Amino acid sequence: MTFAPVPLRATLAAVAGGAAPERSIRARLSAIHADDPALRAFHALSPDLRPAFAATGPLAGVSLGVKDIIDTADMPTAYGSPIHAGHRPAADASVVAMARMKGAAIIGKTETCPFAFLDPAPTRNAVDPAHTPGGSSAGSAAAVAAGLCEVALGTQTAGSVLRPAAFNGVCGYKPSFRLLPTVGVKPFAWTLDTLGVFAAGVADAALFAALLTGRDLAVPETPAAPHIGVYRSAIDGEMSAAMAEAVERAARAAERAGARVTIVEEPEALARGRDAQGPIQLHEGALALLHERRAHADDLGPRLSAALDEGAAIVPERYDECRRLARIARRTAATLFESVDALLLPAAPGAAPRSRDTTGSPVFNKLWTLTGNPAVAVPGLLDPAGMPLGIQVVARFGRDRVALEAAAFVEAALRRFEA
Repeated sequence: MTFAPVPLRATLAAVAGGAAPERSIRARLSAIHADDPALRAFHALSPDLRPAFAATGPLAGVSLGVKDIIDTADMPTAYGSPIHAGHRPAADASVVAMARMKGAAIIGKTETCPFAFLDPAPTRNAVDPAHTPGGSSAGSAAAVAAGLCEVALGTQTAGSVLRPAAFNGVCGYKPSFRLLPTVGVKPFAWTLDTLGVFAAGVADAALFAALLTGRDLAVPETPAAPHIGVYRSAIDGEMSAAMAEAVERAARAAERAGARVTIVEEPEALARGRDAQGPIQLHEGALALLHERRAHADDLGPRLSAALDEGAAIVPERYDECRRLARIARRTAATLFESVDALLLPAAPGAAPRSRDTTGSPVFNKLWTLTGNPAVAVPGLLDPAGMPLGIQVVARFGRDRVALEAAAFVEAALRRFEA
C-alpha cells in the first residue's frame, strides 16, 4: 500500500479560497471507497453528509474520523465489540457535537480494539499491512495516514494515541487530562481515559485542537527553540537499537536547529508511578465493564477477558495504594519542568512489530497518561526497513501549547537535518 496523509491546512486554505466544503469531503469519501476495503480503517460511514457540505464554521470542509467508542447519534457505536453491534446512541459525545458545531464533517466511525483494549482491530498498518497498526485507536491513525480523512479522534488509557500514531507515521496528540471532554465516550478507566487527535503533522494537530476548543494551541510557522530534556528512564532497555538511535538523532537535530539539549534522569517516584498504571487501569476496567463481563463473558476478546479477571482480583487496598503512587508521580512530574520546557523520549519501543496478532507495547506512554501530561508523537524518522519511528515530546501538565510548539520544533528539525 502506498498512501499519503492530507494536510488539514491545505483543506482549510482551499475552503478559505472559495472551494466548496463538499468538494474536499467528497474527495475523502472517494479515497475511502477506493482504499478502505484493504485498509479497514472504518467501521461505519455517515449516512448523510449534506449538512456538512453546506457548513460555514472554521472546520468546514474537514473530514473527521471518530473512534468507535465515541458516541455518534447518526451512526452505530459498537465499542469495537459484537456485544453492542448496531447500538445507536441517543446523542453525540460532547467532542463530536463540538466538531459538528465548528463545521467538521463526521465522515465515519473508525475501527477500534474491543472496548479499546488489546485484542487487535481488523485495521491494517498504512505503511506495511504485515505490521500491526497499533491499538486501540488503530482505525483513526491508519485513516489519517492513508489520507482518508484529514484528522481523527482517538482515546488513550495507556498508549492508544501515541503508539498507533508512531506506527503509522503520523502525529498523535494526547492533551492534558480532561482538556477534551470525555462525556459520551465509553469508559475503561475513568482516571486515565483521555481523548486525543491524529493529523498529518504537529501543526495540523495543534490547529485542529485550537479550532475545536477555542484555546490558544496553534503553533507558529517558526516555533521557538525550546530547552529539551532527553528523558532517561528505568525502561530504556526496552528500546530497539533503531529507536535508541532515533532518539539521539532527534536530539542532535533539535540541538543543531538551536534548541538547548540536556539529559533528565527519571526520578524513582515516576518509575513507581509507571508500575502503578496497570493495576489502576485493570481495576477500573473490571468495574467499568462489569455488565459486559457478567452478561456477555463469551463475547469478550481473550486478552480483554483475562485482563478483566485480573482487574477484578485487585483488592481495593492495592488499588488505593496505586492511586497514592499516581498522586506522588503527578507532583514529581511537575518538578521535571522546572529546568526544561519539554522532554524527548520514544513514542514506542521501536517500529510497529511485524505481526497482526499484537498491538505493540504502550510502555513508553503509560506514565504520561497516568500523570496527565500533554504528549505528542512526532513523525519523521524511519528504521532501516522503512518503517516509522515515532518520537515523543512531553510537557508540563496544562502547558499543551508548549508541548505542541516543542514538538513542531523537533519535527521541523528532523525535516531539515534528517531528510
